[in-house]
Amino acid sequence: MSLRLIALGLLTGFLTGAFFALADVPIPAPPELPGLMGIVGIYLGYKLVASMDLSLNVLETLGF
Repeated sequence: MSLRLIALGLLTGFLTGAFFALADVPIPAPPELPGLMGIVGIYLGYKLVASMDLSLNVLETLGF
């Protein structure tokens, strides 16, 4: 993972957040820490399962 990409992602998020604040529009993300931690948890869970090379074909499981 490139430090440059991380910095660009953070800058993009910062500028987007600033735009939402200037336009007086609610951000499309949880505005409080528990909601943010939920998103972090989703990301970490995804990375954990991917690192274990596990997968589930939902359509196949449902018979489609």
